Amino acid sequence: MPQLGESVTEGTIGRWLKQVGDAVEKYEPIVEVATDKVNAEVPSPFAGVLTAIIAEEGQTIAVGQPICDIAEADAADPAAPLTVDAAPAAPPAGAPAAAVAAPAMPSAPTAPAAAAAQTAGRVRTSPYVRRLAKEAGIDLQLVPASGNEGRVTREDLARFQRLPSAAQASVAQGAAPAAPPQQLPAAPARTAAAPAPAMGDRVLDLTPMRRTIAEHMVRSKREAPHATAWFEVDMSPVVALRKAIRPEFEAREGVPLTYVPFVTKAAVEALREFPQINASWGGDKILLHGPVHVGIAVAVPDGLIVPVLRNADGLSIAGIARGAHDLITRARAGRLTLADLEGGTFTVNNPGSYGSVFSTPVINQPQAAILSMEAIVKRPVVVEGDAIAVRSMMFL
Repeated sequence: MPQLGESVTEGTIGRWLKQVGDAVEKYEPIVEVATDKVNAEVPSPFAGVLTAIIAEEGQTIAVGQPICDIAEADAADPAAPLTVDAAPAAPPAGAPAAAVAAPAMPSAPTAPAAAAAQTAGRVRTSPYVRRLAKEAGIDLQLVPASGNEGRVTREDLARFQRLPSAAQASVAQGAAPAAPPQQLPAAPARTAAAPAPAMGDRVLDLTPMRRTIAEHMVRSKREAPHATAWFEVDMSPVVALRKAIRPEFEAREGVPLTYVPFVTKAAVEALREFPQINASWGGDKILLHGPVHVGIAVAVPDGLIVPVLRNADGLSIAGIARGAHDLITRARAGRLTLADLEGGTFTVNNPGSYGSVFSTPVINQPQAAILSMEAIVKRPVVVEGDAIAVRSMMFL
């Protein structure tokens, strides 16, 4: 699993573009990987033949862990058939049932490997395997590990699940010294089963992007207590200005003139005056960012993505309009790069384009804040001199 960004620590296998036995060229994409930043195609580092797929579609793998095996072109013999493990021989008549049912388990890890597999009492494994174990009610500390550096793999968990209860206890005892009863970790509670689909229901499998968005948003709500403040803004002068200059602007710039550049420009000016908001939380410190890199939330068919308009504090309203239009166009065409999604210091969201009057956006971690633009609605309001006038109002 390659490092797809400075802060990316893992990736989810989206779709394999090559299958076992396929020839691959150097730099040819072999798999799609989704991270919390971007969906990317991973190229092969060399030419050869794909001999094994280690990470399955939907599996989350830590950076640096293997996802497949490729035999290099100068080492592979294309004419030679791919070898697979032979099926186990049929057991002799009268063999004990337990011996027939129990699959082979990896040998117990050595003391150094077992020590490496524990970090602050946690078993080293992927979030995907941890979720499977939780759903099955299995304590991962009892599962013998065969992965790199003592990691418990999905295959380890599957082998352990297939064992009879008595065999599981035997394997667990051989995998690690028994702890005193009062020190044994409690098995995780089995999660409630999802309701069976009823007549007319449809089941949609989570795409890597939707799963990543869900995990990212839950983490944000858990790590950053959210406080929302609403401000009512009279947008009438902006509405009048946009109406007056829109035809000439769009003819000159070649991009549509929306309200996003006006609000983004106002936000950028405010961030320069109050740098505490153009910041990131660092656990025991606060990082005040120098430049203002504004994330523009963009709805795409499979979810939401936030490309970054870099150095927005140096752009005019026209420059912001051009930059935002470029990012939005490439986001919806699936042509963003990882660089387009990294380094945001503040985010502007525009649910008002869908008619939303109030919304509660979720902070895009590790940023400190997010600004939500709501719909511009004409309402009667009290103006100077206690008169009542119809104005174009918007909540921020």
